[in-house]
Amino acid sequence: MKRAILTAMLAGLVAAPLLARGVSIKGAYVEARTAEVFTGGCIMNGEAATTGREALLAWKVDRGSFDGVALNGLAVVAAVAGDANLGIREIGGDTAQTRAAVFVDERATPAQRTALVSMAKHLSNGIVGTVVEVTPTTIQFVDEGKAIRVSAKSLRLTVEKEMKHDPTCGGKQWFHPLSAVDGADMGTTAENAFSGAALGTKWSDPNKRSSFFGTFSY
Repeated sequence: MKRAILTAMLAGLVAAPLLARGVSIKGAYVEARTAEVFTGGCIMNGEAATTGREALLAWKVDRGSFDGVALNGLAVVAAVAGDANLGIREIGGDTAQTRAAVFVDERATPAQRTALVSMAKHLSNGIVGTVVEVTPTTIQFVDEGKAIRVSAKSLRLTVEKEMKHDPTCGGKQWFHPLSAVDGADMGTTAENAFSGAALGTKWSDPNKRSSFFGTFSY
């Protein structure tokens, strides 16, 4: 009994700082899509209608809960494919219709898996649209200081935190993150690959200014 009371007290102490700020969950986020997010108009004119229909979005929970389910230390990754550039609405197009294959931390309980999928759908503002497959698997989400690496079954994502740009062609930021992010920064995508069968498409799109990274809270 004493041990149960102590455990409850410790859990309350962990949650207290989050609740005090009106935040129930927080963690790290990274994404990459198959189109530049920072480039010149000459490149964007060619990419807007033909690329950018796929993306990898990854969240790692530091601590907290979603839908009343504790998710401390768990991760979730969504591979997304749409019928148009995923950011096209920002430059005047119609919202892309999307399908998603979601990979949830294999350590998660069934309730936690459901909560992780719900969190991804909510934070992505609908970009994680129709979920066609949910796969429990080992997820590596590692912040190495200069880069963030994410890997899971049939996907790999590496984002370098430094982004260099060519001043020719009037380079500027065209898009914002696909998910709700606190203080997002743009990065350089060293690796963005999905080889699964669930979406009817596969991609490998490295070496682009096509990524964002930051933290999330809700």
